[in-house]
Amino acid sequence: MQINLIITLILVSVFLIILTTYVLKKGRISEKYSLLWYGMALIIALVALFPNLFVLISKKLGFEVMSSFIMGILIGILILFVMALTIMIAGQKKKTILLIQEVSLLKSELSKIREDQS
Repeated sequence: MQINLIITLILVSVFLIILTTYVLKKGRISEKYSLLWYGMALIIALVALFPNLFVLISKKLGFEVMSSFIMGILIGILILFVMALTIMIAGQKKKTILLIQEVSLLKSELSKIREDQS
């Protein structure tokens, strides 16, 4: 693997770690979501720090060029990342529906109480 690619991957990994930590400290994301980003940074760092292992794996899988293997890994990671976010969004949707139902019930009970008082 070329040294430029290794340096770029390390810089991207460090940038992701710093950015995730900053956003986490500002309270814009929860710890649960930040773990996904830390995991992404860790995988990128592993690719950069152990290039020979990934060269061996890429040759075994039939990739001719290492950059094609790295792109395949990154696309795979992004697919998993999108799947994890989709699962989280579906969970939030269920919670939102439950919250709407509870608020509707409370409004109904409140209007009944107001009618009884009138």
